[in-house]
Amino acid sequence: MRVLVIEDDTTLGHALQEFLADQGYAVDWLTEGDRVLGALAGQPYDLMLLDLNLPGMSGLDVLRQLRQDGNQVPVLILTARDGLDDRVAGLDAGADDYVTKPFELPELAARVRAFGRRRAGQAQPLIEVGPLVFDTVGREVRANGQRLSLSVRELSVLEMLMARVGRVVTKRQIVNSLSAWDADFSENAVEVYVYRLRKRLEGTGASIQTVRGFGYMLDVETA
Repeated sequence: MRVLVIEDDTTLGHALQEFLADQGYAVDWLTEGDRVLGALAGQPYDLMLLDLNLPGMSGLDVLRQLRQDGNQVPVLILTARDGLDDRVAGLDAGADDYVTKPFELPELAARVRAFGRRRAGQAQPLIEVGPLVFDTVGREVRANGQRLSLSVRELSVLEMLMARVGRVVTKRQIVNSLSAWDADFSENAVEVYVYRLRKRLEGTGASIQTVRGFGYMLDVETA
């Protein structure tokens, strides 16, 4: 999942970027409101974390313009404005959630995971596909009850494939979802992670199939 953070406090912005990246998300970070619309024009995002007190263009104005333009990216407001009128204004402008500062990072992570489940059409924190069970909270995968030792990137690629089981996932979709602006992540890197995942999945009853000219699809054995 690709996340855009708009936060002008550099200490908090850096902390959010590092924390969410450690959770397996691709994170881009802006400090000015008037740069947001341009960033969204060039790259789709799965979630935006938006401060309201921004230089250049306020977060509320950014949000209103997004919705006026028809952009429906989910928006989670992060702000020190904790008044009832502020919360109502933010939600009425088109925000999907509203969190006041200071907040605890584990709670923020839970809210981000909830957006990810909603995006994938899941109600539960577990993704179960054949012999595989992905725990989106603990960030681990078990195959036939045994935990698989996977890197953060391998987990993220497998999560995409499991969430879209039965459908083809293209290399470009994987790159767009998992690569932040400053990340060295390409379609060639995707091939490397898929190769490693195939080795990890050997003998589990699950495999990754290549659909030539399109991408990859997760396949599971049926009894």
